Amino acid sequence: MMSRQPLKILTYNIHKGFSASNQRFVLHEIKQAVIETGADIVFLQEVYGEHSKLEKKHSNWPDHSQFEFIADRIWSHHAYAKNAIYDSGHHGNAILSKYPFTDWDNINVSMFKQASRSLLHGKISIPGVEIPIHLICVHLGLFGFERRKQLHTLIKRIKSHIPDDEPLIIAGDFNDWMLRAERFFHRELGISEVFKLQDGRYAKSFPAWMPMFKMDRIYSRGLMLENTQQLKGHHWRRLSDHTPLLAEFSLPAQHLASAVSM
Repeated sequence: MMSRQPLKILTYNIHKGFSASNQRFVLHEIKQAVIETGADIVFLQEVYGEHSKLEKKHSNWPDHSQFEFIADRIWSHHAYAKNAIYDSGHHGNAILSKYPFTDWDNINVSMFKQASRSLLHGKISIPGVEIPIHLICVHLGLFGFERRKQLHTLIKRIKSHIPDDEPLIIAGDFNDWMLRAERFFHRELGISEVFKLQDGRYAKSFPAWMPMFKMDRIYSRGLMLENTQQLKGHHWRRLSDHTPLLAEFSLPAQHLASAVSM
């Protein structure tokens, strides 16, 4: 008998490991909270790869990059997009995965030196699944003209690099409080956001202490949506300035390799 292949996705802007007020270094708490979600794939935005000044200032700064620290022993595979580079280090976005990457590429769409804006495109292989699954971790700009250009780049990337019959997940911080990204995705790609699909509205994810703006999203194609969850409340408010979003999918039967049960 063919069994369902579940896939749990988390997207989270971790605010470089600091609390919303920047007063506390909370990366260790963020790591534990992310582990407890049980996610198979984690899309992270605003991740330090290195910062020599902060490393000297905080005694509990990890020995490795922030994404490697979070991934430790849970997510064996990861890809990192180093986009904002400065004298003391760099930061960007990352994808952590329990499944191996067969390929990944970073499309740096930053228009300003200190802003990490990227489309991190990874392709993973899941045992028992006949085709690859494409993952795109997104962090778009604060200005409308930035986002329009970045969305055009994203759509061009998908059309040129991802076959229509291969599953796709796009997740991250869209900074799209004007809700204009949807028409790009619906018109050009025919896909919808998972919270809007399930609940009829986007999740309000920013600011974490009183979510009002619908900044973070998860879009999908070629997967069956099982459930969505916005992780909020006192525990999460103490961490980043964003709240994380969680979605669980299953793969359609036609994508699963044939299996016979005894």
